[in-house]
Amino acid sequence: MPHIALATYRPGPDQPVDRDLPLLAAELESAGATASVVAWDDPQADWAAYDLVVVRSTWDYSWRRGEFLEWAARCAAVTRIANPVEVLRWSTDKRYLGELADAGVPTVPTAYVAPGDTPDLPRDRAFVVKPTSGAGARYAARYAPAERDAALRQLARMHTEGLTAMVQPYVEGIDVSGERAVLFYGGRFLHSIRKGAVLAEGVAFDARKVAHPSLEPWQPTEAECAVAERALAAVPGGPEQLLYARVDLVDGADGQPCVMELELVEPNLFLTAVHPGSAPVVAEAILKAVQ
Repeated sequence: MPHIALATYRPGPDQPVDRDLPLLAAELESAGATASVVAWDDPQADWAAYDLVVVRSTWDYSWRRGEFLEWAARCAAVTRIANPVEVLRWSTDKRYLGELADAGVPTVPTAYVAPGDTPDLPRDRAFVVKPTSGAGARYAARYAPAERDAALRQLARMHTEGLTAMVQPYVEGIDVSGERAVLFYGGRFLHSIRKGAVLAEGVAFDARKVAHPSLEPWQPTEAECAVAERALAAVPGGPEQLLYARVDLVDGADGQPCVMELELVEPNLFLTAVHPGSAPVVAEAILKAVQ
């Protein structure tokens, strides 16, 4: 009987709870495994006691990236962890978007502003500022060209915390066709969702935001699937090492899908909210990974 750890976090009063965990743990138990839900930073956890540690909802990692990666490396030294540590390391820094673009994957154009750099903000169109290590729209904001001073204040605040910023054009297509997420588990397409725009005009970068507005099931187009597969093929080490992946897409200026984010760390699977029928498929893939 394999023993699986579903690694999560301990949410505070204003942080989301992973409502998929009870459903997924129950599916694993029904399939013949022992499933434990464990906070990744629990000092009492014995990670060597598990046959596999699945990084599920460690949704505070972006505040504590160094600590999180050290934990993942300790896990990998005593058991198996999915996704692998090197994948976690690569994908927790969104500068990977530059690597995807260099590999020919359509991506949202992105510039990076590290502490000490002189920012070059767009003057003729709306743009977005967010950190290279972030989740749930943390420290992300949308600006009009006339709001450059506010954007510069955000950059200064981020730089005092040692954060590197991303500057992207605001993709207008998201207001029309939304953002789509194509999910894979065990190397196979799992399901897809669509949601509305997260960043509204005039909302401060440090304000709380709804991470998944207007959530609904979605049938991805052939073009969306093709871009998602190209993105996964460009992951260092290849896609075959991935237990799970989520590719977030928007329509670019040419109307074609492009990658906004490649989520290989702790993607929301949207099981309880949208796709409860996918839970057995996820459980089967996890058990296969143990074998």
